[in-house]
Amino acid sequence: MNTQMAYLIGMILGNGEVQRKSDATTITVELPHKNLIDDEGREVSVYVKSSLADIRGIVEPLIGYSLPISQTKRATQFSFTMPNADYTMREILRFIGNGVHHSTMTMNDELFGMKTDEKKELLRGIADVTGYIRKSNIAFGQDGCHRVYIEIPGNWQMVIDIANMLKDLDIPVQTIDFGHPNFRDSNLKKYNEGKPYYWKKEHQIKIWANEFLPIGFNIVHKQRALEKYADELLDYLDEKKTHQFYWQKTIRRKEKPIHPMENDESLPLSIRGKHYESWTDLAKDLGYGE
Repeated sequence: MNTQMAYLIGMILGNGEVQRKSDATTITVELPHKNLIDDEGREVSVYVKSSLADIRGIVEPLIGYSLPISQTKRATQFSFTMPNADYTMREILRFIGNGVHHSTMTMNDELFGMKTDEKKELLRGIADVTGYIRKSNIAFGQDGCHRVYIEIPGNWQMVIDIANMLKDLDIPVQTIDFGHPNFRDSNLKKYNEGKPYYWKKEHQIKIWANEFLPIGFNIVHKQRALEKYADELLDYLDEKKTHQFYWQKTIRRKEKPIHPMENDESLPLSIRGKHYESWTDLAKDLGYGE
């Protein structure tokens, strides 16, 4: 393990896909252009393209050849193929729990034993492919309360793994918006409209912008926005307030009606059939706590 490998592993865990054949394996990573235009009115695809030299410099020494990259207005994608017997490929597959899609991958326990700089690079790799910061990512509807969002579709364990690795680095999660009926359809409005599965959305890990600075982004426009909004945030909030884990704060629980989908089979067994009035209780049941 080194920082380059950690970064690549992060990108794969965040938005990668594995196609394994009898003799070789192909791994594809996609960097979605969440918005075509950034907050300053510039094209996101241009910024991603300008960031590719850095990404090439990290990935190419690991795979041993020039990285094929394709780009559309909505996404940038790269893929590489290596023999199954290749040591690097075997290590990559082991570190991602032999998953074939980011929605089913898990962090190998060894990753939590990495050095601090390697953990930061892994989280940066995840953030580059599935993390976002925009002016609209504010908390409490208050100007200046900027946050980074890391979006994880469907993979409950990955949410907890990311939160715990952030904890290892002394970076608190401000909140997690779980794709769970008690949080994404808490008043049963959509259920009563005949949309029982409306709540099945991506999980969103939300981190105060200033707290995320030690991780940062390799994608130019994301890093520039992070630095700008982290500065703005500290004009509104004291750093002592942003640097708090949920177990260090008073938990506010909002009474919610029982949702008929709390027993849905897609929910992890450890939380299936349970009713939650705070995201913190759900996170604790899944393994993110003091």
